[in-house]
Amino acid sequence: MVATAPSVSAVSAPRARRLRGVLSWLHLWVGLGVGTLFALIGLSGTVLVFHDDLLRWQHPQLVAHDVRADGAVLADVLATWRPRGLTAIDVPKPGLAAWQGYFADGRRGYFAPDDGELLLMRSVGNDPLLWLHEFHTELLGGEAGHQVVGVIGWVSLGLMLTGLYLWWPRRGRLVAQLKVHAGPPVRRWLTWHRSAGVVLLPLLLLSTLTGVGMVYHDGSRALLVALFGGADPPGPPQRAPTAAAPDWTPILATAAAALPDARLTRIALPAPGSDVIGFRARKAGEWHPNGRSLVFVDAAGSRTLRIHDATAQPAGARISEAIYPLHIGSVGGAAYRWLTALAGLLPAFLLVTGFLFWRRRRGKR
Repeated sequence: MVATAPSVSAVSAPRARRLRGVLSWLHLWVGLGVGTLFALIGLSGTVLVFHDDLLRWQHPQLVAHDVRADGAVLADVLATWRPRGLTAIDVPKPGLAAWQGYFADGRRGYFAPDDGELLLMRSVGNDPLLWLHEFHTELLGGEAGHQVVGVIGWVSLGLMLTGLYLWWPRRGRLVAQLKVHAGPPVRRWLTWHRSAGVVLLPLLLLSTLTGVGMVYHDGSRALLVALFGGADPPGPPQRAPTAAAPDWTPILATAAAALPDARLTRIALPAPGSDVIGFRARKAGEWHPNGRSLVFVDAAGSRTLRIHDATAQPAGARISEAIYPLHIGSVGGAAYRWLTALAGLLPAFLLVTGFLFWRRRRGKR
């Protein structure tokens, strides 16, 4: 009797089962471990999607003024607060009618646009929203925590891909694999977990990939620029030092006139003696809430030194600058913002349903 060699499918089937078993084990235990941190980061992100709304609700004095950018008021604010660590300041805008100042120690100060009065001083220690922001971006651990968040993002992407592999149906079984069952408990938690994960996977992938792209900003931008073109934004032009104090009224007017179809958003305060004032601006069509366009003017406000129109960049640079607004839900109006909030809830839902499925299955053994 002549022995026949086993078929390729007969040999590969045990390997596929072993691979599936290993991936199932990894998906379970890594999901219960890293997935817990991922869920907490996602929940904090859901709250932060509504940061500005919650800030206005908590502190109505921030919207109780007319929106105006008065150079004399700005000069008074800077004279008082720059010696106390103020490093940059946002221009008053609709929805936040105050100068918003950023301090070197992480505080944020808000000043009335008509007289420069201090309206509010926030810090991680006294403001839940800033505490959540620091947790979301760095797990309250500074730069080391920021890198840990990046690792959690990469591992979470791996969980999504292994979950997709474990769910992938045989031919003709797609509808059955997406069906959600009410019972028994083991089947209920399994189907809720895998169906929600698969249906909402694009949304969660987008949220996670943009988060990872922000943690590794330099690398992601370099990759996108290499693939699709672009360059780094220009820095300030070099100018001879000056002893004259900036004249903010003509500076604001000159910067606004340099990009007439844009709104000035942020002022990078110059180093002592510098003759160059830098502005961030948002042009029509930019997704970033503060814009990525730049204007540099001289300290006398007499002329524009350099302009960077972010909307005229090649695709790679524009895609890189879309990562942040896509992540925080500032694109596409209220609908996309609510979808972003939903994406933040999904890791917690998957964690809970995955845990309940594991516990019920274990209890049946």
